[in-house]
Amino acid sequence: MTENTAPPSLVVTGVTGIKEIQPGDDLATIIAGRAELADGDVVVVTQKIVSKAEDRLVPVDPEDPADRIRLVESEAVRVLRRRGELLVTETRHGFVCANAGVDFSNVASGWAALLPVDADRSARRIRDGLRAATGVEVGVIVSDTFGRTWRQGVTDVAIGCAGVAAVVDLRGSRDALGRELQATEVCVADEIASAAELVMGKASGIPVAVVRGVNPEWLRRASVADEIVRPPAEDLFR
Repeated sequence: MTENTAPPSLVVTGVTGIKEIQPGDDLATIIAGRAELADGDVVVVTQKIVSKAEDRLVPVDPEDPADRIRLVESEAVRVLRRRGELLVTETRHGFVCANAGVDFSNVASGWAALLPVDADRSARRIRDGLRAATGVEVGVIVSDTFGRTWRQGVTDVAIGCAGVAAVVDLRGSRDALGRELQATEVCVADEIASAAELVMGKASGIPVAVVRGVNPEWLRRASVADEIVRPPAEDLFR
């Protein structure tokens, strides 16, 4: 007789009704007022509202492409490639991405949003605030949209996390046929961020999602900077 067990599942729910975020807003309090949270949930928050709340907004001339490029260059530690107004850059955080993560969409004309100074710290602050406001223990991921080398299209990835694993190391475990896994490390924070983006979208005005059903073993202290950013010595492409 086989044991009846429910198949693994995730439920991803967008959090609606969040107001336009202003510098100084307490994101944890705002999210707690709109989301129904339970222990073990993972809250995914877009970089855009984190940057707004942390006043990472700077003026830029919308009619002057050179001004935009100067801003991108000022946020990069290295420019890897140029194609017209597109720059592939390395940021102070170690991210390799387009235009140093500087965002000109979903902000007022004449302004640009910069990446948070430390998105892991931003995630910890939101997580601590949610615990204080609701009494629940959740993970938090700060997500942003990145392109991928050799693949068309963009997807959301984690640029900061707290209380949920960034990478799960499966080396030494066994696959379905009993073979030992030698090199498998899964970037679950990116996978969760990408799943959340499916309900948040790019123009729907939903900047937060709650992911329920994440493996409890993944709920631990973690850091994108420490676990996901590849050290230059291990990078085969730069």
